[in-house]
Amino acid sequence: MTSCHSRAMALLALAGSMSTLGAQGRGGAAARDTTRGFAIQDAAIIANCKECHARDTSGMMTRISYSRKTPEGWEISIRRMAVLNGVKLDPAVARQILRYLSNNQGLAPAEAKPGRFEAERRMIEYRYTADPQTERVCRACHSMGRVITQRRTREEWELLTATHRGLYPNVEFQAFRRGGPPPADSAGAPQPMDVAINHLSRVFPLRTADWNVWSASMRPPRLEGVWMMSGTEPGRGAFYGRVTIARSATAPDEFTTHATYRYAKDGKTLTHDGKSIVYTGYQWRGRSSVPGAKPDEAWREVMMVEPGWQEMSGRWYRGGYDEFGMDVMLTRVTANPVVAGVSQRALRTNSKGMELTVFGANLPRDAQAAAPDFGPGITVDRVVRATPDSITVRVSIDSAAANGARDVYVAGAALRAGVLVYNRVDRIKVAPLAGMARVGGNVFPKQFQQFDAIAYNNGVDGKPDTDDDLEIGLVDATWSLEEYGVTYDDDDLKFVGAIDQRGLFTPNVDGPNTARSGNRNNIGDVWVVATANLGDKGVKPLKARAQLVVTVPLYVRWDASRGSP
Repeated sequence: MTSCHSRAMALLALAGSMSTLGAQGRGGAAARDTTRGFAIQDAAIIANCKECHARDTSGMMTRISYSRKTPEGWEISIRRMAVLNGVKLDPAVARQILRYLSNNQGLAPAEAKPGRFEAERRMIEYRYTADPQTERVCRACHSMGRVITQRRTREEWELLTATHRGLYPNVEFQAFRRGGPPPADSAGAPQPMDVAINHLSRVFPLRTADWNVWSASMRPPRLEGVWMMSGTEPGRGAFYGRVTIARSATAPDEFTTHATYRYAKDGKTLTHDGKSIVYTGYQWRGRSSVPGAKPDEAWREVMMVEPGWQEMSGRWYRGGYDEFGMDVMLTRVTANPVVAGVSQRALRTNSKGMELTVFGANLPRDAQAAAPDFGPGITVDRVVRATPDSITVRVSIDSAAANGARDVYVAGAALRAGVLVYNRVDRIKVAPLAGMARVGGNVFPKQFQQFDAIAYNNGVDGKPDTDDDLEIGLVDATWSLEEYGVTYDDDDLKFVGAIDQRGLFTPNVDGPNTARSGNRNNIGDVWVVATANLGDKGVKPLKARAQLVVTVPLYVRWDASRGSP
């Protein structure tokens, strides 16, 4: 392990020089952080990590004792030790280390929530507004989600910067220092890296009140039982069902699951069987798959268990780039009735005999009690069928019913804004407004992009994109691609890929392509166009479009699950 020790000493030396330069830039030495670390008591960590991370008589281990992270953050660290430093770990031992660190040096729920999008692999445009300078430094290479889901001492934030410099020297010029000549009035101004360290050590310190409170009462959650499942999936819409959770016989924080759910739009039913572990008393991490699925088609489940153990929510995802996913909400089923959703949330005025299904649990079986109350302007003509899990009715919507949301009531259970009444569709939008796909299939996987067409009513003011707009929901559309002209003789449309009539874009194979001028790759920019004919007489079909960027594969994956640094 000599090479590992040498690297560690080199990084410590670099950190020392960095701190000196930082102190000079700030006009004086920063106060030393004397925060007490976390004693390491796990035998596997001590045995496998002590060669590089010295342990003192109080149980403190260099670097390790002075950080807190999400399970994903600790997994990245463990894999980096294996990939870069040659640490040999049996998978079972690695999982044991991950569990210990996640439970003993994790994040409290309040600390994890702002950055939960990182673990859920969501493609969002997150902006860290607390300090723009820090955001510029960190986002030069990765998401701010990775940063705000860590807690460290000041020395550890400095050592992390030194690690970046030692392993990825280009960050010195890409992020850590000012670019170009300094302004005339910048004498003595701190470097961006020093500003970031000052900010991060103050806002994300090792020990916090939230962690003190949470760690004092943390325990494995009791989740066994039946849960109501609801959510939405791009391209398929809303779904409803049940999940049965059983506790493992070998560990109190491990569970097996069986989920059955149905899509409201087409009635298709799917089942998932899975296993999961709950870290830090609330961080659900699981894997599940449908019967007959291939190994690479398994779903990864990332959810947060809410205090009280009655609700949990998050995202299930899969795909070469985690691009296929669905938002999931689980609510514990008790003896009381529960309303989860309605098969068709948007109801148009002057409609007769519409068939709706209310999904839930412990719903009444008899017709009279089963009749849901949808609010003013909506009349239940008759109950078609009723089961404990769903009630199907036929309804009529008055021509003069006011636009707006209605709460739904069934046998004492309520669903806030369960249905929406509207009198017309004014426009549609394509979501996402800007999408991204990656060519692949030869060497790297493809990254697909799903689009949806969403209808809107402009509200009382009749103006689009104002606060009173009503989102009607997904509508069927005809999908096509158009050239997004950015150069002369732009020919991206011929090469980037194709979109099907579900709104799913499939990129072309990774190149180079000899059939294209200059042997270029099959990348480019196109418009994705949705055309919806909603059946109104004398009304032209509605159109909307979104931009799609088709780019190269992600050649360097900063992804712990795939063994990269």
